[in-house]
Amino acid sequence: MRILLVDDETLSRNALAAFLHDQMGHEVTPCDDAQEALEKYISKPYPLVLSAIQIPRMSGLDLVKSIRELADGVNTGIILFTPTPNVATAVEALRHGADDYLQKPLDLEELDAAIGRISRTRKASAPAEGSLATPALEIPPNGPSPRLQDSNYIELPGMGRVGIFSDAMKAAVTMTRRLHEDRTIPVLIEGETGTGKEVIAHLIHHGEQECAAPFISINCSAISPNLFESELFGYEGGAFTGARKSGIIGKLELAQGGTLFLDEIGDMPLDLQPKLLRALQEREIYRVGGLKKVPLDVRIIGATNRNLKSLVDEGRFRQDLYFRLHVGWVHVPPLREQKEAIIPLAQMFQNQYAAARKRRFRFISQEARARLIDYAWPGNIRELQNTLDRIVLLHDDIELRKEHLNFLTQDASLNWEADRSEIKPGYIGLPPQGLDLAGLESEIVRKALQLFGGNKTKAAQYLGLTRSALRSRLQKLL
Repeated sequence: MRILLVDDETLSRNALAAFLHDQMGHEVTPCDDAQEALEKYISKPYPLVLSAIQIPRMSGLDLVKSIRELADGVNTGIILFTPTPNVATAVEALRHGADDYLQKPLDLEELDAAIGRISRTRKASAPAEGSLATPALEIPPNGPSPRLQDSNYIELPGMGRVGIFSDAMKAAVTMTRRLHEDRTIPVLIEGETGTGKEVIAHLIHHGEQECAAPFISINCSAISPNLFESELFGYEGGAFTGARKSGIIGKLELAQGGTLFLDEIGDMPLDLQPKLLRALQEREIYRVGGLKKVPLDVRIIGATNRNLKSLVDEGRFRQDLYFRLHVGWVHVPPLREQKEAIIPLAQMFQNQYAAARKRRFRFISQEARARLIDYAWPGNIRELQNTLDRIVLLHDDIELRKEHLNFLTQDASLNWEADRSEIKPGYIGLPPQGLDLAGLESEIVRKALQLFGGNKTKAAQYLGLTRSALRSRLQKLL
């Protein structure tokens, strides 16, 4: 939220501006002069004004009166503060139109509560810029539109509030709007697990307004290869032994007029990929066992946490399908490459879980902020979200402290010889004498097979591979 902060005491003004920006994620415009502040407000009204009473050229009381006389001023929240409070001054401040009155030095928890009270009383009449709710206080209810709000937040139907806090993610959001305009363009979203690929898919589907058309999702790694074709294309009655007499409509037809999201598309069976390519090119399909063409009006979005180009080079993904999907390509960067987004996201998740569980959490200490930024986040945004969920579940404090994050680095402190029972991205120690990568891969495959008693299907699922990919590795390594 944009906040106009007016105070002629430099140290207190700078400290409060830093807190509002760093801890609560607001865009703060500091001023040491009331006349200058009024000019800035007239140029572009602010949803919240924080002002001292004793300031040069115009008192805080006169500033409040001037703002309230403006057309936009009626919807602006105003909080005044002074180092010498008394009942008469408080009454005068409220009579001039201030919403609240606080004593300096400010109690930050009291300020937080005051902003919350203003938000609740003015939410219904708030201007287009949105609710006065601060990120550190409350989350507005889900709206029907996925519009980007205050350059940082999107209300996404079915997914709630999504924070967009880095230039890379804002660029990805801009790309989603372009891709939304032409439903014939297939899309490929690449990014590590937990980076938000499904969010990007929903943004492409919805565009600027909520889309009532269907959004159908398939996890390609979770469907048996024997069932994949009928799941995708459907089948006619009696197409094979055990088929329903009435047949079944496939996911492609269910998505008519909308979007089919193929998650983990890199795991799609190789023999089905030409059929998907044909559907993309000809915009029509045949059901399994069917003779009648079914016209398609479907947007296809594929997502993967693997490098499809590498799979193409290894002969495990069709090159022609890869190039077709790559027409609309979106890369979602890992969280470790968006360090500027870590603290705002953490604050957003903290607020959500604190509100849901009625916890007191409002702020993140500087030490905790440093630890959050330094951590590798191998699980990306999903891991960060789960981390805040766990902290709010187990603790109840005003401030998130570094001690609350100790569990993140406990595994990282294990050295190569101390514990080999778990391998996690970001926590892999390398021996100084060198490493036999092929031998290590062979051992991992063997141990996975041992773990599941030689069951190749379960071992493949455990390793994140298709059964054919595991078979190929076994031929090379064993």
